[in-house]
Amino acid sequence: MKRQLKLWDAVMLVMGSMIGSGIFIVSSDMMRQLGSGYWLAVVWLLTALATVAAAICYGELSSMYPKAGGQYTYLTAIFGKPIGFLYGWSLFTVIQTGTIAAVAVAFGKFTAYLIPQLNDAPPLFQRGEFKITWIQILAMGVIMLLTFINTRGIKSGKTVQSFFTSAKIIALILLILGGLFLIKQNHFSENMAYGWDSFQNLKGVGWSQISGGALMGALAAAMVGSVFSSVAWENVTFVSGEIVNPQRNVVRALVIGTSLVMLLYISCNYIYLAALSREEIAFAANDRVAIAAAEKILGHSGTIAMAILVMISTFGCVNGLALSGARVFQTMAKDGLFLKQAIPNNKYDVPARSLWLQGIWASLLCLSGQYGNLLDMISFVIVIFYMITVLGVIIQRVRRPDLERSYKTFLFPVTPILYLVIGTVFCVLLIIYKPQYTWPGFILVLIGVPVYFFARNNKPVEREE
Repeated sequence: MKRQLKLWDAVMLVMGSMIGSGIFIVSSDMMRQLGSGYWLAVVWLLTALATVAAAICYGELSSMYPKAGGQYTYLTAIFGKPIGFLYGWSLFTVIQTGTIAAVAVAFGKFTAYLIPQLNDAPPLFQRGEFKITWIQILAMGVIMLLTFINTRGIKSGKTVQSFFTSAKIIALILLILGGLFLIKQNHFSENMAYGWDSFQNLKGVGWSQISGGALMGALAAAMVGSVFSSVAWENVTFVSGEIVNPQRNVVRALVIGTSLVMLLYISCNYIYLAALSREEIAFAANDRVAIAAAEKILGHSGTIAMAILVMISTFGCVNGLALSGARVFQTMAKDGLFLKQAIPNNKYDVPARSLWLQGIWASLLCLSGQYGNLLDMISFVIVIFYMITVLGVIIQRVRRPDLERSYKTFLFPVTPILYLVIGTVFCVLLIIYKPQYTWPGFILVLIGVPVYFFARNNKPVEREE
Protein backbone atom coordinates (compact mmCIF):
# COMPACT_ATOMS: atom_id res chain seq x y z
CA MET A 1 0.00 0.00 0.00
CA LYS A 2 1.12 3.53 -0.73
CA ARG A 3 1.83 5.72 2.30
CA GLN A 4 -0.33 8.75 1.52
CA LEU A 5 -1.62 9.79 4.96
CA LYS A 6 0.38 12.42 6.84
CA LEU A 7 0.26 13.34 10.54
CA TRP A 8 -2.60 15.81 10.00
CA ASP A 9 -4.65 13.16 8.19
CA ALA A 10 -3.99 10.67 11.00
CA VAL A 11 -5.05 13.16 13.70
CA MET A 12 -8.22 13.96 11.74
CA LEU A 13 -8.96 10.23 11.52
CA VAL A 14 -8.56 9.78 15.28
CA MET A 15 -10.74 12.77 16.14
CA GLY A 16 -13.27 12.19 13.38
CA SER A 17 -13.76 8.54 14.35
CA MET A 18 -14.23 9.43 18.03
CA ILE A 19 -16.63 12.35 17.67
CA GLY A 20 -19.90 10.89 16.46
CA SER A 21 -23.30 11.15 18.11
CA GLY A 22 -22.46 10.07 21.67
CA ILE A 23 -21.28 13.37 23.14
CA PHE A 24 -24.54 15.01 22.04
CA ILE A 25 -26.86 12.52 23.80
CA VAL A 26 -25.29 10.20 26.41
CA SER A 27 -25.05 12.76 29.24
CA SER A 28 -28.84 12.61 29.61
CA ASP A 29 -28.82 8.94 30.60
CA MET A 30 -25.69 9.47 32.69
CA MET A 31 -27.49 12.14 34.71
CA ARG A 32 -30.55 9.90 35.15
CA GLN A 33 -28.23 7.23 36.53
CA LEU A 34 -26.26 9.45 38.93
CA GLY A 35 -28.27 12.66 39.54
CA SER A 36 -25.24 14.78 40.45
CA GLY A 37 -22.97 17.10 38.51
CA TYR A 38 -20.03 15.85 40.61
CA TRP A 39 -20.54 12.23 39.59
CA LEU A 40 -21.16 13.17 35.96
CA ALA A 41 -17.83 15.01 35.94
CA VAL A 42 -16.06 12.11 37.69
CA VAL A 43 -17.23 9.59 35.08
CA TRP A 44 -16.12 11.79 32.18
CA LEU A 45 -12.74 12.51 33.81
CA LEU A 46 -12.14 8.79 34.48
CA THR A 47 -13.05 8.01 30.87
CA ALA A 48 -10.67 10.72 29.63
CA LEU A 49 -7.84 9.42 31.81
CA ALA A 50 -8.38 5.83 30.67
CA THR A 51 -8.71 6.76 26.99
CA VAL A 52 -5.49 8.77 26.85
CA ALA A 53 -3.64 6.11 28.89
CA ALA A 54 -4.71 3.39 26.45
CA ALA A 55 -3.75 5.53 23.45
CA ILE A 56 -0.27 6.06 24.92
CA CYS A 57 0.14 2.30 25.32
CA TYR A 58 -1.03 1.63 21.77
CA GLY A 59 1.65 4.06 20.62
CA GLU A 60 4.38 1.66 21.68
CA LEU A 61 2.73 -1.22 19.84
CA SER A 62 2.28 0.93 16.73
CA SER A 63 6.02 1.65 16.71
CA MET A 64 6.75 -2.10 16.96
CA TYR A 65 4.20 -3.23 14.36
CA PRO A 66 3.76 -0.42 11.80
CA LYS A 67 1.52 -2.51 9.54
CA ALA A 68 -2.00 -2.39 8.18
CA GLY A 69 -4.44 -4.06 10.55
CA GLY A 70 -3.39 -2.24 13.71
CA GLN A 71 -4.93 -3.75 16.83
CA TYR A 72 -5.68 -7.02 15.00
CA THR A 73 -2.00 -7.23 14.05
CA TYR A 74 -0.87 -6.48 17.62
CA LEU A 75 -3.11 -9.13 19.15
CA THR A 76 -2.12 -11.72 16.56
CA ALA A 77 1.61 -11.06 17.04
CA ILE A 78 1.44 -11.17 20.84
CA PHE A 79 -1.27 -13.73 21.62
CA GLY A 80 -1.58 -15.72 18.39
CA LYS A 81 -4.13 -16.07 15.62
CA PRO A 82 -7.09 -17.25 17.77
CA ILE A 83 -7.20 -14.04 19.83
CA GLY A 84 -6.52 -11.91 16.76
CA PHE A 85 -9.38 -13.63 14.94
CA LEU A 86 -11.83 -13.22 17.82
CA TYR A 87 -11.08 -9.50 17.84
CA GLY A 88 -11.52 -9.27 14.06
CA TRP A 89 -14.69 -11.34 14.28
CA SER A 90 -16.14 -9.03 16.93
CA LEU A 91 -15.02 -6.01 14.90
CA PHE A 92 -16.85 -7.15 11.77
CA THR A 93 -20.01 -8.51 13.39
CA VAL A 94 -20.75 -5.61 15.73
CA ILE A 95 -17.94 -3.31 16.93
CA GLN A 96 -17.14 -1.55 13.66
CA THR A 97 -20.24 -2.25 11.61
CA GLY A 98 -22.63 -1.80 14.55
CA THR A 99 -21.05 1.55 15.35
CA ILE A 100 -21.27 2.60 11.69
CA ALA A 101 -24.97 1.63 11.68
CA ALA A 102 -25.74 3.43 14.95
CA VAL A 103 -23.96 6.63 13.93
CA ALA A 104 -25.61 6.58 10.49
CA VAL A 105 -29.05 6.20 12.08
CA ALA A 106 -28.20 9.08 14.43
CA PHE A 107 -27.51 11.12 11.28
CA GLY A 108 -30.98 10.17 10.07
CA LYS A 109 -32.66 11.05 13.36
CA PHE A 110 -31.07 14.50 13.56
CA THR A 111 -31.93 15.06 9.90
CA ALA A 112 -35.51 14.24 10.86
CA TYR A 113 -35.33 16.99 13.49
CA LEU A 114 -34.82 19.44 10.61
CA ILE A 115 -37.21 17.64 8.26
CA PRO A 116 -40.12 16.43 10.44
CA GLN A 117 -41.70 14.68 7.44
CA LEU A 118 -39.10 11.93 7.88
CA ASN A 119 -40.47 11.23 11.35
CA ASP A 120 -44.11 11.62 10.38
CA ALA A 121 -44.01 9.44 7.26
CA PRO A 122 -45.55 5.97 7.68
CA PRO A 123 -43.14 3.00 7.54
CA LEU A 124 -42.27 1.77 4.08
CA PHE A 125 -42.82 -1.76 5.35
CA GLN A 126 -44.04 -3.16 8.66
CA ARG A 127 -44.76 -6.65 9.92
CA GLY A 128 -45.19 -6.93 13.65
CA GLU A 129 -42.39 -5.05 15.39
CA PHE A 130 -40.17 -5.14 12.32
CA LYS A 131 -40.39 -2.05 10.16
CA ILE A 132 -38.42 -0.14 7.57
CA THR A 133 -38.53 3.65 7.85
CA TRP A 134 -37.21 6.53 5.77
CA ILE A 135 -34.68 7.25 8.53
CA GLN A 136 -33.23 3.75 8.11
CA ILE A 137 -33.14 4.19 4.33
CA LEU A 138 -31.32 7.51 4.75
CA ALA A 139 -28.81 5.87 7.10
CA MET A 140 -28.17 3.11 4.56
CA GLY A 141 -27.75 5.71 1.83
CA VAL A 142 -25.10 7.55 3.87
CA ILE A 143 -23.20 4.30 4.45
CA MET A 144 -23.32 3.35 0.78
CA LEU A 145 -22.31 6.87 -0.35
CA LEU A 146 -19.30 7.01 1.95
CA THR A 147 -18.33 3.45 1.07
CA PHE A 148 -18.36 4.43 -2.60
CA ILE A 149 -16.30 7.58 -1.94
CA ASN A 150 -13.69 5.52 -0.10
CA THR A 151 -13.46 3.02 -2.97
CA ARG A 152 -12.29 5.90 -5.19
CA GLY A 153 -8.97 6.12 -3.39
CA ILE A 154 -7.49 7.05 -0.03
CA LYS A 155 -7.27 10.71 -1.12
CA SER A 156 -11.06 10.87 -1.54
CA GLY A 157 -11.62 9.38 1.89
CA LYS A 158 -9.08 11.58 3.65
CA THR A 159 -10.44 14.74 1.97
CA VAL A 160 -13.95 14.00 3.27
CA GLN A 161 -12.50 13.13 6.69
CA SER A 162 -10.40 16.27 7.03
CA PHE A 163 -13.23 18.57 5.91
CA PHE A 164 -15.96 17.18 8.14
CA THR A 165 -13.71 16.65 11.15
CA SER A 166 -12.41 20.23 10.92
CA ALA A 167 -15.97 21.52 10.57
CA LYS A 168 -17.29 19.71 13.63
CA ILE A 169 -14.28 20.65 15.78
CA ILE A 170 -14.77 24.32 14.90
CA ALA A 171 -18.51 24.02 15.56
CA LEU A 172 -17.93 22.35 18.95
CA ILE A 173 -15.50 25.09 19.93
CA LEU A 174 -18.08 27.72 18.93
CA LEU A 175 -20.73 25.91 21.03
CA ILE A 176 -18.38 25.93 24.02
CA LEU A 177 -17.46 29.59 23.56
CA GLY A 178 -21.12 30.50 23.08
CA GLY A 179 -21.96 28.68 26.28
CA LEU A 180 -19.26 30.48 28.19
CA PHE A 181 -20.41 33.95 27.15
CA LEU A 182 -24.11 33.72 26.25
CA ILE A 183 -25.71 31.68 29.03
CA LYS A 184 -28.33 33.83 30.74
CA GLN A 185 -28.93 31.66 33.81
CA ASN A 186 -25.95 29.57 35.00
CA HIS A 187 -26.94 26.26 36.63
CA PHE A 188 -23.40 24.97 37.26
CA SER A 189 -23.28 25.71 41.01
CA GLU A 190 -26.79 24.29 41.40
CA ASN A 191 -25.82 21.04 39.64
CA MET A 192 -22.62 20.71 41.67
CA ALA A 193 -24.38 21.48 44.98
CA TYR A 194 -25.39 17.81 45.36
CA GLY A 195 -21.71 17.00 45.97
CA TRP A 196 -20.93 13.31 46.33
CA ASP A 197 -24.54 12.40 47.06
CA SER A 198 -25.95 10.38 44.20
CA PHE A 199 -29.52 9.99 42.98
CA GLN A 200 -31.35 8.00 40.36
CA ASN A 201 -34.45 8.76 38.32
CA LEU A 202 -34.71 6.37 35.39
CA LYS A 203 -38.41 6.84 34.60
CA GLY A 204 -39.05 10.46 35.47
CA VAL A 205 -41.07 9.66 38.59
CA GLY A 206 -38.77 11.35 41.12
CA TRP A 207 -35.20 11.22 42.38
CA SER A 208 -34.21 8.58 44.93
CA GLN A 209 -30.85 8.65 46.72
CA ILE A 210 -28.57 5.67 46.05
CA SER A 211 -25.37 4.33 47.58
CA GLY A 212 -23.37 1.12 47.91
CA GLY A 213 -24.08 -1.48 45.26
CA ALA A 214 -26.75 0.63 43.59
CA LEU A 215 -24.22 3.45 43.14
CA MET A 216 -21.61 1.04 41.77
CA GLY A 217 -24.09 -0.26 39.22
CA ALA A 218 -25.14 3.27 38.29
CA LEU A 219 -21.50 4.29 37.79
CA ALA A 220 -20.90 1.32 35.50
CA ALA A 221 -24.08 2.00 33.50
CA ALA A 222 -23.19 5.69 33.18
CA MET A 223 -19.68 4.85 32.05
CA VAL A 224 -21.10 2.73 29.22
CA GLY A 225 -22.23 5.99 27.61
CA SER A 226 -18.98 7.89 28.13
CA VAL A 227 -16.88 4.93 26.97
CA PHE A 228 -19.00 4.44 23.83
CA SER A 229 -18.55 8.15 23.04
CA SER A 230 -14.79 7.84 23.43
CA VAL A 231 -13.93 4.71 21.43
CA ALA A 232 -12.79 4.21 17.82
CA TRP A 233 -9.55 6.20 18.29
CA GLU A 234 -7.67 2.95 17.57
CA ASN A 235 -9.02 3.07 14.00
CA VAL A 236 -5.93 5.02 12.98
CA THR A 237 -3.84 1.91 13.70
CA PHE A 238 -5.88 -0.01 11.11
CA VAL A 239 -4.43 2.15 8.33
CA SER A 240 -0.81 2.15 9.57
CA GLY A 241 0.23 0.68 6.23
CA GLU A 242 -0.88 3.90 4.52
CA ILE A 243 0.58 6.43 6.98
CA VAL A 244 3.86 8.20 6.30
CA ASN A 245 6.49 7.26 8.94
CA PRO A 246 3.99 5.22 11.00
CA GLN A 247 6.51 4.50 13.78
CA ARG A 248 6.28 8.16 14.80
CA ASN A 249 3.08 9.54 13.30
CA VAL A 250 0.67 6.91 14.61
CA VAL A 251 1.58 7.48 18.25
CA ARG A 252 1.53 11.26 17.74
CA ALA A 253 -1.92 11.07 16.17
CA LEU A 254 -3.19 8.80 18.98
CA VAL A 255 -2.01 11.05 21.81
CA ILE A 256 -2.85 14.39 20.16
CA GLY A 257 -6.23 13.23 18.86
CA THR A 258 -7.51 11.54 22.03
CA SER A 259 -6.30 14.37 24.29
CA LEU A 260 -8.02 17.06 22.21
CA VAL A 261 -11.28 15.11 21.90
CA MET A 262 -11.48 14.40 25.63
CA LEU A 263 -10.80 18.08 26.34
CA LEU A 264 -13.69 18.99 24.03
CA TYR A 265 -15.95 16.40 25.71
CA ILE A 266 -15.24 17.68 29.21
CA SER A 267 -15.81 21.27 28.04
CA CYS A 268 -19.13 20.29 26.41
CA ASN A 269 -20.30 18.71 29.64
CA TYR A 270 -19.40 21.87 31.52
CA ILE A 271 -21.67 23.75 29.10
CA TYR A 272 -24.48 21.22 29.70
CA LEU A 273 -24.12 21.65 33.47
CA ALA A 274 -24.04 25.43 33.15
CA ALA A 275 -26.87 25.85 30.63
CA LEU A 276 -29.33 23.28 31.99
CA SER A 277 -30.77 22.18 35.31
CA ARG A 278 -30.44 18.60 36.48
CA GLU A 279 -33.94 17.77 35.23
CA GLU A 280 -33.32 19.47 31.87
CA ILE A 281 -30.17 17.39 31.34
CA ALA A 282 -31.73 14.11 32.47
CA PHE A 283 -34.96 14.48 30.51
CA ALA A 284 -33.95 16.35 27.38
CA ALA A 285 -36.28 15.38 24.52
CA ASN A 286 -35.05 12.12 22.96
CA ASP A 287 -31.86 12.54 25.09
CA ARG A 288 -30.73 15.34 22.74
CA VAL A 289 -29.04 17.25 25.57
CA ALA A 290 -26.86 19.23 23.17
CA ILE A 291 -29.92 20.61 21.39
CA ALA A 292 -31.51 21.50 24.74
CA ALA A 293 -28.34 23.40 25.70
CA ALA A 294 -28.15 25.13 22.32
CA GLU A 295 -31.76 26.28 22.69
CA LYS A 296 -30.94 27.85 26.06
CA ILE A 297 -27.93 29.64 24.57
CA LEU A 298 -29.27 30.80 21.19
CA GLY A 299 -32.99 30.06 21.17
CA HIS A 300 -34.63 28.14 18.33
CA SER A 301 -31.88 29.08 15.88
CA GLY A 302 -29.45 27.34 18.23
CA THR A 303 -31.33 24.06 17.93
CA ILE A 304 -31.14 24.23 14.13
CA ALA A 305 -27.40 24.95 14.29
CA MET A 306 -26.86 22.07 16.71
CA ALA A 307 -28.82 19.60 14.56
CA ILE A 308 -26.65 20.58 11.58
CA LEU A 309 -23.53 20.16 13.74
CA VAL A 310 -24.58 16.64 14.72
CA MET A 311 -25.28 15.79 11.08
CA ILE A 312 -21.78 17.00 10.16
CA SER A 313 -20.31 15.08 13.09
CA THR A 314 -22.04 11.79 12.35
CA PHE A 315 -21.35 12.01 8.60
CA GLY A 316 -17.62 12.49 9.24
CA CYS A 317 -17.60 9.75 11.87
CA VAL A 318 -19.15 7.18 9.51
CA ASN A 319 -16.54 8.10 6.90
CA GLY A 320 -13.66 7.57 9.34
CA LEU A 321 -15.03 4.24 10.52
CA ALA A 322 -15.63 3.04 6.96
CA LEU A 323 -12.19 4.17 5.76
CA SER A 324 -10.27 2.36 8.49
CA GLY A 325 -12.24 -0.77 9.31
CA ALA A 326 -11.99 -2.32 5.85
CA ARG A 327 -8.18 -2.48 6.17
CA VAL A 328 -8.49 -4.91 9.09
CA PHE A 329 -10.74 -7.29 7.19
CA GLN A 330 -8.36 -7.22 4.22
CA THR A 331 -5.45 -8.07 6.53
CA MET A 332 -7.44 -10.91 8.10
CA ALA A 333 -8.21 -12.24 4.62
CA LYS A 334 -4.50 -12.28 3.79
CA ASP A 335 -3.97 -14.33 6.96
CA GLY A 336 -6.60 -16.81 5.78
CA LEU A 337 -9.10 -15.74 8.45
CA PHE A 338 -11.65 -13.82 6.36
CA LEU A 339 -13.25 -14.09 2.93
CA LYS A 340 -10.47 -14.23 0.33
CA GLN A 341 -12.52 -11.90 -1.90
CA ALA A 342 -11.52 -9.08 0.49
CA ILE A 343 -7.82 -9.37 -0.38
CA PRO A 344 -7.25 -7.45 -3.64
CA ASN A 345 -6.98 -3.69 -3.98
CA ASN A 346 -8.76 -1.97 -6.85
CA LYS A 347 -7.17 0.33 -9.41
CA TYR A 348 -7.23 3.17 -6.85
CA ASP A 349 -5.07 1.03 -4.53
CA VAL A 350 -7.74 0.59 -1.84
CA PRO A 351 -9.51 -2.62 -0.63
CA ALA A 352 -12.80 -1.95 -2.42
CA ARG A 353 -14.31 -5.39 -1.85
CA SER A 354 -13.54 -5.24 1.86
CA LEU A 355 -15.15 -1.79 1.96
CA TRP A 356 -18.30 -3.07 0.26
CA LEU A 357 -18.55 -6.14 2.53
CA GLN A 358 -18.30 -3.87 5.56
CA GLY A 359 -20.79 -1.37 4.13
CA ILE A 360 -23.36 -4.00 3.18
CA TRP A 361 -23.29 -5.65 6.62
CA ALA A 362 -23.52 -2.28 8.39
CA SER A 363 -26.51 -1.41 6.17
CA LEU A 364 -28.21 -4.68 7.06
CA LEU A 365 -27.76 -3.82 10.74
CA CYS A 366 -29.55 -0.53 10.00
CA LEU A 367 -32.32 -2.39 8.23
CA SER A 368 -32.72 -5.00 10.94
CA GLY A 369 -33.44 -2.39 13.58
CA GLN A 370 -31.32 -4.44 16.01
CA TYR A 371 -28.26 -2.18 16.03
CA GLY A 372 -29.45 -0.56 19.26
CA ASN A 373 -29.51 -3.91 21.07
CA LEU A 374 -26.10 -4.80 19.68
CA LEU A 375 -24.62 -1.51 20.85
CA ASP A 376 -25.63 -2.20 24.45
CA MET A 377 -22.65 -4.55 24.65
CA ILE A 378 -20.17 -2.66 22.48
CA SER A 379 -18.53 -0.73 25.31
CA PHE A 380 -17.96 -3.91 27.31
CA VAL A 381 -16.53 -5.90 24.39
CA ILE A 382 -14.31 -3.02 23.26
CA VAL A 383 -12.88 -2.47 26.75
CA ILE A 384 -12.11 -6.20 27.08
CA PHE A 385 -10.04 -6.10 23.88
CA TYR A 386 -8.46 -2.78 24.89
CA MET A 387 -7.34 -4.41 28.13
CA ILE A 388 -5.92 -7.45 26.37
CA THR A 389 -3.98 -5.18 24.00
CA VAL A 390 -2.65 -2.96 26.79
CA LEU A 391 -1.61 -6.09 28.69
CA GLY A 392 0.30 -7.03 25.54
CA VAL A 393 2.56 -3.99 26.05
CA ILE A 394 3.70 -5.37 29.40
CA ILE A 395 4.03 -8.92 28.05
CA GLN A 396 6.22 -7.80 25.14
CA ARG A 397 8.49 -5.78 27.45
CA VAL A 398 9.19 -9.04 29.30
CA ARG A 399 9.09 -11.48 26.40
CA ARG A 400 10.63 -9.41 23.59
CA PRO A 401 12.82 -6.64 25.04
CA ASP A 402 14.97 -6.95 21.91
CA LEU A 403 12.29 -5.63 19.53
CA GLU A 404 12.93 -2.14 18.19
CA ARG A 405 10.73 0.50 19.79
CA SER A 406 11.01 4.01 18.36
CA TYR A 407 8.54 5.06 21.07
CA LYS A 408 8.16 3.67 24.58
CA THR A 409 5.07 4.05 26.76
CA PHE A 410 5.24 7.20 28.89
CA LEU A 411 5.54 6.41 32.63
CA PHE A 412 5.68 2.65 32.00
CA PRO A 413 4.47 0.53 33.82
CA VAL A 414 2.19 3.05 35.58
CA THR A 415 0.26 3.97 32.44
CA PRO A 416 -0.76 0.44 31.35
CA ILE A 417 -1.49 -0.59 34.95
CA LEU A 418 -3.69 2.50 35.37
CA TYR A 419 -5.75 1.54 32.32
CA LEU A 420 -5.98 -2.10 33.37
CA VAL A 421 -7.24 -1.10 36.84
CA ILE A 422 -9.91 1.28 35.47
CA GLY A 423 -10.94 -1.20 32.78
CA THR A 424 -11.14 -4.11 35.23
CA VAL A 425 -13.27 -2.16 37.70
CA PHE A 426 -15.60 -1.07 34.86
CA CYS A 427 -16.02 -4.61 33.51
CA VAL A 428 -16.42 -6.26 36.93
CA LEU A 429 -19.08 -3.74 37.95
CA LEU A 430 -20.98 -4.39 34.72
CA ILE A 431 -20.78 -8.15 35.22
CA ILE A 432 -22.07 -7.89 38.80
CA TYR A 433 -24.64 -5.12 38.54
CA LYS A 434 -25.54 -4.80 34.83
CA PRO A 435 -25.22 -8.29 33.29
CA GLN A 436 -27.50 -7.31 30.41
CA TYR A 437 -24.56 -5.24 29.10
CA THR A 438 -22.14 -8.19 29.27
CA TRP A 439 -23.56 -11.63 28.50
CA PRO A 440 -24.55 -10.81 24.89
CA GLY A 441 -20.93 -9.77 24.28
CA PHE A 442 -19.61 -13.03 25.73
CA ILE A 443 -21.98 -14.99 23.47
CA LEU A 444 -20.87 -13.01 20.42
CA VAL A 445 -17.19 -13.69 21.11
CA LEU A 446 -17.84 -17.38 21.85
CA ILE A 447 -19.68 -17.80 18.53
CA GLY A 448 -16.41 -16.77 16.92
CA VAL A 449 -14.58 -19.81 18.39
CA PRO A 450 -16.11 -22.47 16.07
CA VAL A 451 -15.93 -20.00 13.19
CA TYR A 452 -12.17 -19.69 13.80
CA PHE A 453 -11.63 -23.45 13.66
CA PHE A 454 -13.48 -23.50 10.36
CA ALA A 455 -11.64 -20.48 8.94
CA ARG A 456 -8.13 -21.47 10.01
CA ASN A 457 -7.96 -24.12 7.28
CA ASN A 458 -7.78 -21.35 4.68
CA LYS A 459 -4.31 -20.82 3.27
CA PRO A 460 -2.77 -17.43 4.13
CA VAL A 461 -1.12 -15.30 1.46
CA GLU A 462 2.10 -13.40 1.80
CA ARG A 463 1.58 -9.79 2.87
CA GLU A 464 3.89 -6.83 3.23
CA GLU A 465 5.38 -6.19 6.64
